[in-house]
Amino acid sequence: MRYEIKGDTLPVVIINLESGESIITQGGGMAWMSPNMHMETTSRGGIGKLLGRALAGDTLFQNIYTAENGNGVIAVASSFPGEIRKFEITPEKPIILQKSAFLCSDRGVELSVFFKKNLGTGLFGGEGFIMQKISGSGTCFAEFDGSVVEYELKEGQQIVVDTGNLAAMSATCSMDIQSVPGVKNALFGGEGLFNTVVSGPGRVWLQTMPISSVAAALRNYFPTTSS
Repeated sequence: MRYEIKGDTLPVVIINLESGESIITQGGGMAWMSPNMHMETTSRGGIGKLLGRALAGDTLFQNIYTAENGNGVIAVASSFPGEIRKFEITPEKPIILQKSAFLCSDRGVELSVFFKKNLGTGLFGGEGFIMQKISGSGTCFAEFDGSVVEYELKEGQQIVVDTGNLAAMSATCSMDIQSVPGVKNALFGGEGLFNTVVSGPGRVWLQTMPISSVAAALRNYFPTTSS
């Protein structure tokens, strides 16, 4: 698989496949492709994995695109202004993504649901109780909101993240929540009641413009109806 990421605020990953090679996308992910790309819609793993992917923010079914009778090209575009990042997945190095971050991968990669073990973390951690786990072996592409900043955390090192800004983390990292100290800070500081705390060892990817923040900022400009 050869690839190229193009575009600035609305990127697309263009993937060149040799004859017989395949990639997997979420439903509706394809932007354009060469005419020799064959599409097959599949649940990949039965009803259990299908429902798990749906809970993790992915589409119920996935599409497998295979280059037939020669090399092929397929482009998968982001759905929101931001960045597309590539991850090399191995059985020893799975990663955890925010909901709906998965874009496409080769066939050796598995997408499954990841439940945060701590219920409080799930309810107040910013992206809900469920995230995506990417495991297996191969190349995976994910889309994040806004620009992305990476940090490498050592054992025991922590970073405090505002709600929704955690885009991805190594599976070796752990996460919890902490309340904003002080009643006045919590009520009037504008930062919400809780922050997410990510602990190393491992790498974290932080996004600068979570779609939830954009929706909240635009809400005041939407017309409202009165009874």
